[in-house]
Amino acid sequence: MAMIECENLVKIYKTRDIEVMALQGLDLNVEEGELMAMIGKSGSGKSTLMNLLGGLDSPTAGKLRVDGIDMTRITKKGLVRYKRETVGFVWQNNARNMLPYLTAEENVMLPMCFSGTKKRRERALELLEMVGLAKRRGNKLTELSGGEQQRVAIAIALANSPKILLADEPTGAVDTQTSDMIFDLFRDLNRNAKLTIVTVTHDRRLSGKVDRVVNIRDGKTSSEFIRNISYAAELAAMQSQANAERNEHTHTELIVLDRAGRLQLPAEYISELRLSTPGRVRADIEEGRIVLAKEQEKNEA
Repeated sequence: MAMIECENLVKIYKTRDIEVMALQGLDLNVEEGELMAMIGKSGSGKSTLMNLLGGLDSPTAGKLRVDGIDMTRITKKGLVRYKRETVGFVWQNNARNMLPYLTAEENVMLPMCFSGTKKRRERALELLEMVGLAKRRGNKLTELSGGEQQRVAIAIALANSPKILLADEPTGAVDTQTSDMIFDLFRDLNRNAKLTIVTVTHDRRLSGKVDRVVNIRDGKTSSEFIRNISYAAELAAMQSQANAERNEHTHTELIVLDRAGRLQLPAEYISELRLSTPGRVRADIEEGRIVLAKEQEKNEA
């Protein structure tokens, strides 16, 4: 069973005068122990999906199961338990991750107070050591840099040993070096703690540090990028300078065919064929391949 199962997932936000369809039949599976990233333009539905996975919102229609839990039928009591035990969340805005009047150590201890965890101080120190901030345990939010705040946020999210870590743009407010540090920390947690991690990022360079990248477009899964070689092998090749020039094509892009038989072509393909959207495209089968071409106008025939 997959850790996360989304099937024909729909989310509609309604206001007095308008309806917005944030997710339009999204299909996605995330395996247990997987480290994956989601990318997509603003308004594509990434954050909506993260809110659904985090139990912060509920689906309008479709299927959503997380760790075997049906999120469309979960009770209020079950939702509290889910947020406390199953999922940890890291926000882009550090003010949402930490209480400013508590120290880093106290912030990490706080979620454990609600779960009844014993030896909370020892557990908090262990987590702060894991993220490299044991020496900063007595500092408050304003006394920490942006990168330090985000690493404390990761420790807070891990306080109750969740099965899934969700990170919504965790590197959006930090520099390149800190971004690399955060994603390397995610890889260590994924590899050593077997933690399932789903992160949203706008940085294609950082998405190269994970094994699968899902592109969300118009509320649906548009394409996936699957790593050709392991990240560890790529790092070893880079460190030994085996290649004179780094090969940027570390992932293979796969376009997703949805349950209705629809494809979303990448924007660069549409631009190359000079297609208008919506529009018509000629499709032929040639030697077991589907070949798409711009429909010729009558005056071009």
